[in-house]
Amino acid sequence: MRRLLFILSLIIGHVAWGFAQPSARQVLNKAAETVSNKQGVSAKFTITSANIGSTSGTISVKGNKFQATTPVATIWFDGKTQWTYMKNNDEVNVSNPTEAQLQAINPYNFINLYRNGFSYTMTTKGNAYEVHLTATNKKRSVQEMYITVNKSTYVPTQVKMKQTGGWTTINISNFKATKLSDNLFRFNSKDYPHAEVIDLR
Repeated sequence: MRRLLFILSLIIGHVAWGFAQPSARQVLNKAAETVSNKQGVSAKFTITSANIGSTSGTISVKGNKFQATTPVATIWFDGKTQWTYMKNNDEVNVSNPTEAQLQAINPYNFINLYRNGFSYTMTTKGNAYEVHLTATNKKRSVQEMYITVNKSTYVPTQVKMKQTGGWTTINISNFKATKLSDNLFRFNSKDYPHAEVIDLR
């Protein structure tokens, strides 16, 4: 009888563990793994910000590199240098962006930030987890974020970031894994022969 009760307790414990809610860190780890497809991922996004209003576009990501296109600009980032092509004046600004600037245009940049320097809490909202990140270092340019992750796919669907002057919200849709060339993430002057290049570094 004791042996039977012991076996039952093991089974119940295993089942309960299987249905236990993952920790905030585990959710972010799985979300980062989903986004960090070695060949690349792409998605559509909409950004709403107290500072810049609203815009939408498409984004391609591979590791810490990304390329984003909106109605007014195209942005390339190769992991160090960012090129921003402004369509209305045929101008390219070259810069080395801060983590806050990167997060404001690349919703998946959190995968490069969350592992160090943040504390986490998490709530469940319907079919999604919402992880709240708070910076432990007050000098960080990103002090607070909310990341919403689909429970079944671990695809991030929304990122909210606190900036000076208010919050920026990025909604993400049409996520898919795809094979991307590294050349996609660098500005090619041959494609914009008349563009004025302004180096802000």
